[in-house]
Amino acid sequence: MRVTRLALPAILLATAGTVAPASAAGLIPHRAVYDLALDNASDRSGITGISGRMVYEFNGSACDGYTVTFRFVTQIDTAEASRVTDQQTTTFEDGEGHNFNFVTRSFIDQSLDKELKGKATLTPDATVVSLQKPEVQEVELGATQFPTQHLLEMLKKAEDGETFYETSLYDASEDADKVMTTTVIIGKEAQPKTNDPELSVIEPIAKDGFWPVDVAYFDMSGDEEGEELPTYRISFKLHESGVTRDLTMDYGDFTMTGRLVDLSMFDAPEACAE
Repeated sequence: MRVTRLALPAILLATAGTVAPASAAGLIPHRAVYDLALDNASDRSGITGISGRMVYEFNGSACDGYTVTFRFVTQIDTAEASRVTDQQTTTFEDGEGHNFNFVTRSFIDQSLDKELKGKATLTPDATVVSLQKPEVQEVELGATQFPTQHLLEMLKKAEDGETFYETSLYDASEDADKVMTTTVIIGKEAQPKTNDPELSVIEPIAKDGFWPVDVAYFDMSGDEEGEELPTYRISFKLHESGVTRDLTMDYGDFTMTGRLVDLSMFDAPEACAE
């Protein structure tokens, strides 16, 4: 199972798409907790059940850079067995989107399965990834953008009324060795309704508008010919503050949902010093 980062709601964030500084001011530090559940699964997947929790904490500002801590824990059941996966990630992205540090530890049934640690730096023509773990190596990828800039670009497009665009993203997922192409569909801005099932949870931002968003992620590093299918796709509601909710994560053979169950808003960052 591929574990997805939301800057997401991830999902959530630069050569591929620079945004105006005013957009960065709208991002509010917060902690969001989501309950995860299986939506549907094909017979080929072998999955009979999924449950879990995702915790996403976003801090920082355009002045000081952005820190994200992320934990994604799932219990995956099949007819033969049940296993618990636990991904723990911490990233730091500078305010200009030029440098991205990451550490990820993945566990299966409490045993360490994989550890990634490294740094990615944008140059005028490339994304240079310097890995420290699992082994020291350097990889040069195509020029792109990092998660917070990806999110800011999405918010700017939504505010401008754009409904479809294509861009790219490096988020150090999987083996931290590829840039993903993303296609983004943005729906019409709306306001939470009085019968919204998450209304009590989003009380701090209940008066803010949001956009329904669908993002498809494509791995374009292969040489296969023919129509490319997305590696996975995410649908969610994106609020002006950067908070995401009502998640649906589609991995092809199975789909899972993420329901926002707790939201803590932190103090907004102070204006940058002159």
